[in-house]
Amino acid sequence: MKVDQLSIFLENRAGRLAEVTRILSESGVNIRALSLADTSDFGILRLIVSDFDTAKENLKAGGFTVGRTTVVAVEVPDQPGGLHSILDMLRDAKINVEYMYAFVTQSGANAIIIFRFDRTDQAIELLEKNNIRMVPGETLYKM
Repeated sequence: MKVDQLSIFLENRAGRLAEVTRILSESGVNIRALSLADTSDFGILRLIVSDFDTAKENLKAGGFTVGRTTVVAVEVPDQPGGLHSILDMLRDAKINVEYMYAFVTQSGANAIIIFRFDRTDQAIELLEKNNIRMVPGETLYKM
């Protein structure tokens, strides 16, 4: 249930993010989810895209430093306490969430949370054992 995420290092200057989206657009790659974290000098753009290999190849050709990160996409009930129950379970198992970001596909249904764990395989086992639905990469890339 692992998902491939692009991690792109960006200089923190005007237009750099637009360069990424231009390359993806011209390559026919759709962004499924994203997160941007920055400092005063640089940012890390994290993307789930429809075609990882094409995106990576074209971004590298465009001069970007691009990496692959393994993350897990989890369906969480879009209701108060939905996220808490999962975080509580992870805490009890001493699995750390390094970062996460979310999107909702349809209001009132489920949210999808992208997690980066310190122990990914153990987190997947725990989620499966507790019947928490994970979204396979192949499904996420096509959403």
